[in-house]
Amino acid sequence: MSVSSTLTAARAPFAAFAAMGVLWGTFAAVLPDLKAQLDATESELGLLILPTPLAAVAAMLLAPMIGAALGRVALPIATALMAAAFALPGQAAQIWLFPLAMMACGGATGLTDVLMNARVAALENERGLHLMNLCHAAYSFGYAGGALATGAMRGAGWSPGWVMGTTALLAGILALMALEEDGTIHGLRKPKDGTSGRLGLIPIIGGGIVLIAFLTENAAENWSALHIEKTLGGSPEEGAMGPAALALTMGFARLAGQGVITRVNPFRLLMGGAIISSLGALGAALATTPMMAYAGFIIMGIGSSVIAPTAFSLVGRLADPAARARAVARATLLGYFGYFFGPPSLGFIAGAFGLRFAFVFAATMLLAVLVLAPLMARQRQDLPA
Repeated sequence: MSVSSTLTAARAPFAAFAAMGVLWGTFAAVLPDLKAQLDATESELGLLILPTPLAAVAAMLLAPMIGAALGRVALPIATALMAAAFALPGQAAQIWLFPLAMMACGGATGLTDVLMNARVAALENERGLHLMNLCHAAYSFGYAGGALATGAMRGAGWSPGWVMGTTALLAGILALMALEEDGTIHGLRKPKDGTSGRLGLIPIIGGGIVLIAFLTENAAENWSALHIEKTLGGSPEEGAMGPAALALTMGFARLAGQGVITRVNPFRLLMGGAIISSLGALGAALATTPMMAYAGFIIMGIGSSVIAPTAFSLVGRLADPAARARAVARATLLGYFGYFFGPPSLGFIAGAFGLRFAFVFAATMLLAVLVLAPLMARQRQDLPA
C-alpha cells in the first residue's frame, strides 16, 4: 500500500496524535518558564503536576462510555477539548490555579488517548495495515515541532501564556482534521448478551510495557530542558533542543519501525529497544555538555521509539476480536499511569538526588521490559519467529 493511501487511512488518529504531540512538546519546552512564573522548586513543581494523572485516570475510565455516546465525533471533540485545556497552564499566574489547569490537561489527554489508540487498533485489524508506528511517529514529530517552536518563542521573550495559547490554536486546527465520515469506534462498551470476549492477561502485560515506555519517555521529555539548562548551563534555545532531539529521533525511528515491524519478531524488538533506550538514558545522566546530553537523548529515542507502539499493536493483535477495543482501552489506562506519573516521579527524585540520578532511574526502569516481553510472548505462540 502506498504512503499516501496509508496516511489517508490513518488521517483522523494521525491528526489527534500530532495535536497531542504539539501540546506536550510545548509544555516540556516551556516548563522552565512555568517553573519561574510559579517560583517553584523541582519537588514543588512535581507536586503541582501530580493532579494531572488523577484527572487522566478518571477520564480514561469514562472514555469508553463517552466515546460510545459521542459516536463518530468522539475523537475530534476529545482532541478539541485537549487543545483548549492546554491554553490554561500558561495563564495560571497564581500557584493554586496551576494544578487545576493541569487537571484539565490530564483529563482531556486521557480521554483523547484512549479513543485515538482504540481507533488505530480498529483500523489496523479492519484493513490489515500496520498504522500504530505511523501514528505514534505523528506524536513524536508534533512534539518536536512544539518544542522547537516554543524554544524560538521563548528566545523572543514570549510569555508562557502566549506560547501555550499559540500552540493550543494549532492543535485546535488539527482537531478538525480528526473528523471522519464514519469514525465510530466499535466495541468500547461491554455487550450485555455474553458476546463481549475475554480480556485475559494480554492488556495487563502490554499495558505494563507501555507504562514503562511512557514513564521514561515522557519524564525524559519533560525534564530534559531543565537538565540541560540547570545541570549543564545551557540557554533556553539549547534547553528546548533536548526534548526536540528526543522527539525527532523517535519520530524518524517510528517511521522506520513501520516497515521493520513486519519483518522482525515484535518481542525481540521490544527487548532490543529497551536495552538501547536504557543506554541512552545513562548517557544523558553522565553528560557534561548539552551536546553529550543530546547524544544520550538521541540514543534513548531510537530505543524507546518502538516500545509503546509495538506493545499497543500486540495488544490489538492478540486480544479476542470481540474485546479488542476494551483491551486497548485497558492497556492505555495502565500505560498512561507511566505517562502521567513519570514527570512528577522524576521531579521528586530530581529534588532529592538531582536530575542526573533521575535519568539513571529511568534507565533502570527500562530493563523491566526484558522480563515483561517474554511473559507476553507466552500468551500466544502463533507469531512469526
